[in-house]
Amino acid sequence: MLSAHGAAPHDLPPPLTVARAFTEWQIDPVVVVLLLVGAGLYLGGVRRLRARGDSWSRGRTISFVGLGLGSIAIATLSSLGVYDDTLFSVHMVQHMVLSMVAPIFMALGAPVTLALRALGHGRPRQALVTVLHSRVAAVLGSPLVAAPIFVGTMFVLYFTPLYQATLEHDWLHELTHVHFVFAGCLFFWPLLGLDPVPGRLHPLMRVLVLFITLPMHAWLGISIMGGHQIIAGHYYAELGRTWGPSLASDQSIGGGLLWASGDLISIVMFVAVFLQWSHADEREARRTDRRMDRAEAEHREDDELAAYNAYLADLAAGRARRFAR
Repeated sequence: MLSAHGAAPHDLPPPLTVARAFTEWQIDPVVVVLLLVGAGLYLGGVRRLRARGDSWSRGRTISFVGLGLGSIAIATLSSLGVYDDTLFSVHMVQHMVLSMVAPIFMALGAPVTLALRALGHGRPRQALVTVLHSRVAAVLGSPLVAAPIFVGTMFVLYFTPLYQATLEHDWLHELTHVHFVFAGCLFFWPLLGLDPVPGRLHPLMRVLVLFITLPMHAWLGISIMGGHQIIAGHYYAELGRTWGPSLASDQSIGGGLLWASGDLISIVMFVAVFLQWSHADEREARRTDRRMDRAEAEHREDDELAAYNAYLADLAAGRARRFAR
């Protein structure tokens, strides 16, 4: 079933059931066009690489197009998009998908690396390199900026009247979705370190940033669960919803989902960073071994050359002595 976006007392969506969680969808032309353009550009880059004989990981393609852009589609067009302004708990699931799940999968797709390889050596590639090396990119990519944007967004949204404003104004609601994805990309892409984007850190620093930042989700989730004031209570009270959990229970469920999902993503990211760290150490060890092997071979060649030169010198000296006699 298709449904229009935006809930009001006279056009509430039907009660959310397990069946409707899978069948209730809405059409947002702007989102659909943006997702198709993003998928088309990525797949076009892959096709261009393969046309000239270069390879590109199928797993990266699946990660970016299928899981990354697919997560955004599910978060905004499925029942999550239909009920996101009706149930706080549904909004929280949508928030987590847009700000954490989709950016991680998109980063694993390495789109910047794909663009740099597919664009060749023309002006578009130079323009992209200029953007990556710009001062704005350096500032936004810095963990000192990206982490506060990523974490601070949640506190500003839920502890100020901003959240209710996003429920009352569709344009602000959509802008918030864009900000979720943008903030997640700023935070996670440098931490995963697959693309040559500003802000990439040594794995030890990545662990430190994760250790400081991601537990803030748990703190916020617990604060929302234990809060006595209903967030955007005026909006939800006027909505007139008579089905589903009470406003307090719905908010408690949303806070719990934020807490649990934040912990889960934290564990996944810690494991990913530690694996990258381990692989980086292995690659560095192999490079060190190769350097030592080359140095040993060069030293051996030098010794052999010196011995051969000494042999020639002795041979020449013997001939000189015989000639002198």
